[in-house]
Amino acid sequence: MSIFVESLTKVYGTQKAIDSISFNAQAGVLGFLGPNGAGKSTTMKILTGFIPQTSGKASVCGFDLEKDALAAKRNIGYLPESNPLYTDMYVKESLAFIAGIHQVNSPDKRIAEIIEQTGLGPEQHKKIGQLSKGYRQRVGLAQAILHDPEVLILDEPTSGLDPNQLIGIRQLIRELGKTKTIILSTHIMQEVEAVCNRVIIINKGKIVADDSLPGLIEKNKDKTLEHIFTALTLNN
Repeated sequence: MSIFVESLTKVYGTQKAIDSISFNAQAGVLGFLGPNGAGKSTTMKILTGFIPQTSGKASVCGFDLEKDALAAKRNIGYLPESNPLYTDMYVKESLAFIAGIHQVNSPDKRIAEIIEQTGLGPEQHKKIGQLSKGYRQRVGLAQAILHDPEVLILDEPTSGLDPNQLIGIRQLIRELGKTKTIILSTHIMQEVEAVCNRVIIINKGKIVADDSLPGLIEKNKDKTLEHIFTALTLNN
């Protein structure tokens, strides 16, 4: 399994942000859903090595995130919701900078491949600060996949994009999901229906649903994902 989580718990003071959750994931796109404050961001921060868990286990590509965090991080690409970018850098310059951090072999060749894969060709000689939000998201994705990680963790990757930009990013995520394990956190149900093979819904720190998208809909008598989400998280 690319991602393995067992009895994972995170406590802040007296509050359990996540409460003994367990799941695993392999190649494909996993929709990770929940209302604000449900524990999504905490889980993703633990899986990317930004914060430690209070108890339980989490591993990425067989590397324990407590015992071998650096090896685990080498296998992870992360696009946070804020998508922090150096806006004064040119697109190719920023990718070269990231390639240097990851010590990518044949960086010029790899950068050219990623620019083509993410559709950044027309914008590659511009400063990031001059790009539209859609192209900035593509730069963020390009940086996340530049070192060819097995696992991608994407937090609201399509937030604020127009319909045309949405289509392009969705196609890219679907294509990446054929070979990589992707955790996609979003509040947009249409997003999940468009790109995800499987859905986990978390509420108040606990997993309340974990199934394939067709399986989840079938179990809930063909209700829409939005109705299922609301029923599992509203006032529960």
